[in-house]
Amino acid sequence: MAGHSKWANIKHRKGRADAIKGKIFSRIAKEIISSVKTGGPDPKGNTRLRLAIQKAREANMPSENVERNIKKASSSDQADYHSVTYEIYGYGGVGIIVEALTDNKNRMASDVRIALNKNGGTMATPGAVAFNFDQKGIIRIDKEGVDPDALFLAATEAGAEDFEDTEEAFVVVTEPANLYAVKEALQQVRVLETELAMIPKVNVSCTAEDEKANMALIEWFEDLDDVDTVFHNMSME
Repeated sequence: MAGHSKWANIKHRKGRADAIKGKIFSRIAKEIISSVKTGGPDPKGNTRLRLAIQKAREANMPSENVERNIKKASSSDQADYHSVTYEIYGYGGVGIIVEALTDNKNRMASDVRIALNKNGGTMATPGAVAFNFDQKGIIRIDKEGVDPDALFLAATEAGAEDFEDTEEAFVVVTEPANLYAVKEALQQVRVLETELAMIPKVNVSCTAEDEKANMALIEWFEDLDDVDTVFHNMSME
């Protein structure tokens, strides 16, 4: 199962834009607030909040920050954050999915239009790009001291559907509904990241020129304050 990784092709969406810790914390705070407003303050009954808290731990966000944002979400003065998704056609037939949390949909829509005007690409109708992706639960695990065969066995017994040995980490792939059950079964390893991700069904190869243009567009989106994640199906060998 080692070798070429679907995960490697989408992982660029983080990295550069998330290099600043303050931006990571800001994104997680918005996710916590939005999760509480839609599903309540109890993580046991709110899967989305549980995932946000897990992200906070993985990012080393202080626990008092987490608690403060949970309380803040209950305030009537606190703005609500709306989850919005944009589907984009990039260069060379590449599909791009932009996920954002914003308290101003009009501002976010304007930012997307500016990104396309500056960098090219066109807006797709809802579903036109997304049908080429599957939503999956992703658990990235530190490789140090971990037996891959034992990890594979434990993960699959817990309900995982795929396992990849990449250069940076072991990657366990699950159905979204099974993400936390599988993670809870892997208590003996160090989890680097847990999230829901859009995995491309087929990766698209394009010219070096188109790849450069697509990366400029992707990086523009990543730098927008309200953008949480950017996924694409561009093959990056």
